Amino acid sequence: MRPDCTDFHPLFLDDVPMMDMRAPIEFAKGAFPGVVNLPLMNDAERHKVGTCFKQQGQGAAIALGHQLVNGAVKQARLEAWAAFASANPQGYLYCFRGGLRSQIVQGWLREAGIDYPRISGGYKALRNYLLDTTAQAVAQCDFVLMGGLTGTGKTDVLLQLDNALDLEGHANHRGSSFGKRATAQPAQIDFENQLAIDVLKKRARGVQQFVLEDEGRIVGSCAVPLPLYQGMQRYPLVWLEDSFVQRVERILRDYVIDLCAEFVALHGEDEGRQLFAERLRHSLGNIRKRLGGERLQRLQALLDQALDEQLRSGDVDLHRGWIEGLLNEYYDPMYAYQREAKAHRIEFAGDGVEVREYLKARAQRERPPAR
Repeated sequence: MRPDCTDFHPLFLDDVPMMDMRAPIEFAKGAFPGVVNLPLMNDAERHKVGTCFKQQGQGAAIALGHQLVNGAVKQARLEAWAAFASANPQGYLYCFRGGLRSQIVQGWLREAGIDYPRISGGYKALRNYLLDTTAQAVAQCDFVLMGGLTGTGKTDVLLQLDNALDLEGHANHRGSSFGKRATAQPAQIDFENQLAIDVLKKRARGVQQFVLEDEGRIVGSCAVPLPLYQGMQRYPLVWLEDSFVQRVERILRDYVIDLCAEFVALHGEDEGRQLFAERLRHSLGNIRKRLGGERLQRLQALLDQALDEQLRSGDVDLHRGWIEGLLNEYYDPMYAYQREAKAHRIEFAGDGVEVREYLKARAQRERPPAR
């Protein structure tokens, strides 16, 4: 019989299978990548037991729980747990604090002839471990930020680096007012957990210097963990540069061609294209106050013409009009101001190839010699 787990590092490093005994409503608020939710009680049952606990105490609540999860209901859930244990013999189970729910499930499995270990401390201990993982990296590792005007391809460069942390990738958002994807963003807790596991795995491979895009505190609806964001206010910067024409083409690719394809893949041709058009219009409307009335109307007209032509013929050429206007009149002046404010932290500037090679060399230079 394997003992209960008290060492969380290999769980996340090796993607060890885990089943979560918490109710679906708890699981939806935050979980770990790849974990399967096989709850002891569903949401309604959990609510009834919780109310009973408040009114009548623990004994009555436990008795009600056994009454609710009994007979065919218990048998069906037991079969699901047993199937998971059979398919994942090296896995574990847990509940919120590693307490009563996981003990009950473990006991019922044992009665069925299956010894399956729990995670000591449950979800709460795992969650705290990941929060500590990020905080320790901020305290112990070297970080460098990558900045640049909109459309210079910062994510493209990050994806070519072994030591990058892709905040936008983990947040499923491109970071700008137009950055919302066709699929939903993760819950805040899921975002933080995914980021921490990324940090843990890279540190296990020997990474001691991380590259991040220079982001604001909020990436869409996901907040960068506070210790990391506070560090980002002082980390050194490299500045990515590219021509205006190339930037327009990259934005056209990411925010028009690829985003439209995402919506079509999810919703079909007609509905997908309509939802894509609504998304672009809504994204432009998000910055109406910062654009001002006249500029907003002008850019909206260009966007509407481009969308009408795209929906009619599939041609995306007209989109360059509003993209160029938005860069010239809004994004570039804003980023130029930010660059000036951070100029004292910029240690290198260049195009994509130059920045990539600089960052690779920088990581090698900062790595301590092997002992």
